[in-house]
Amino acid sequence: MTDQWYTGNAADDGSERRGWILGHFIDPSEGVRHSKDVEVKWGTHPAGETRPEWAPDNERTTLVLLIHGKFHVHLTDDSALLQRQGDYLVWGPGVEHAWEAEEDSVVVTVRWPTLPR
Repeated sequence: MTDQWYTGNAADDGSERRGWILGHFIDPSEGVRHSKDVEVKWGTHPAGETRPEWAPDNERTTLVLLIHGKFHVHLTDDSALLQRQGDYLVWGPGVEHAWEAEEDSVVVTVRWPTLPR
């Protein structure tokens, strides 16, 4: 690892930050994983796990990409079921979300820009 590149494991590196592996919240001393532009999360969710409360996102765009499993995302005015590897959902600022893992699931979440809460 140098200041210019990094190699690691998403599950290991995200274990202390609820899966987040890149973003403003990574200490700048950790090199290129500190970003003021984008956040990336590796989410491993067992069947039945939910985020029942609405998560507001007034200033960012979000992408959720299904690696495997069956993952249901509820949006302010609709919902989407991600069930085929590679299915994804993108929503813009001002859309709240909640989710449920209907099967053991792995998803990659990308948000931009990265903003302190």
